[in-house]
Amino acid sequence: MSVTRSITTRGPKPRGTSWLTHWIPRTKRQRATFGWGLFFTAPAIIGLVVFTGGPIITSAVNSFTNANLLGGTKQWIGWQNYTQLFADDQWWLSLGNTLFLTVISVPLSIAVALGLALLLNLRVKGLGIYRVIFFIPSIVPIVASAVIWAYVLNPQYGVINNVLSIFGIQGPGWLSDPAWSKPALILFGLWGVGNLMVILLAGLQGVPQDLLEQASLDGAGAWQKFRNVTVPFISPQLLFATITGLIAGFQYFTQAFVMTGGYGDPAGSTLVSGVYLYQSAFYHYQLGYSSAVGWVLFVIIAIVSILAYRIMGRRVYYGGEAR
Repeated sequence: MSVTRSITTRGPKPRGTSWLTHWIPRTKRQRATFGWGLFFTAPAIIGLVVFTGGPIITSAVNSFTNANLLGGTKQWIGWQNYTQLFADDQWWLSLGNTLFLTVISVPLSIAVALGLALLLNLRVKGLGIYRVIFFIPSIVPIVASAVIWAYVLNPQYGVINNVLSIFGIQGPGWLSDPAWSKPALILFGLWGVGNLMVILLAGLQGVPQDLLEQASLDGAGAWQKFRNVTVPFISPQLLFATITGLIAGFQYFTQAFVMTGGYGDPAGSTLVSGVYLYQSAFYHYQLGYSSAVGWVLFVIIAIVSILAYRIMGRRVYYGGEAR
């Protein structure tokens, strides 16, 4: 009998025993199976503890010190990094830019990915080719894509402004204009919605066709079928897209760093929290201060994710039961 099976058939925890002793394998066979399981998972466990747990603990400690990348004596300064952070106008500017990009780009990306998934769920000739075409941009390395889009959005010889000039429209400065820099980053973000499109497409293919046919017989239109049948069945995928989108939004870094040189230009309009953290650590060498920035971002991401899950999770339909 395997460890998993024996555990699931043990029943409730006996009174007077701890959860630790309740879950420890007791028989010789169970201990052998458990030991081999630890043996084969040891590399992953060690890697997780050393390369993930270690840096997390180190950054937490550094956030309360004046640690510097250039060396020097590390001193404990308590909450000074955090009070300095909340008094820094550049931090609030970066957080505002991050919120703007997240609030706009997340729902827009979900809408575009869902629209593409609906189109690719139709039964047309050459459907597989279309799916590959729309998915390819999502597997291109983000740095390479950012470099390409920096040329595409160039106000002088970029493709977009050249196309607009054909219709007599003078294109904006995009990455050189503070009013258009964030919309340019959002437009670039829509280029890589292929991964999300595949997830939503898988959800659409799980919508029961008999329910759609029954709705049509009852006189429901396309919008009513989409709202009352399709959306409930893909609500788990929409929840996943929202939560992961919010997390990625607050960790926004590579696109802004590559396309604007890492300085938040123009006029600080692309100074997102990730770039601000990078500047604090590698431009100003303030390791302790940048660690504090990272932990504040972690708390913000955790709070936003929990709130989004609590609000949306109640309306999610899991194939027969709503939570």
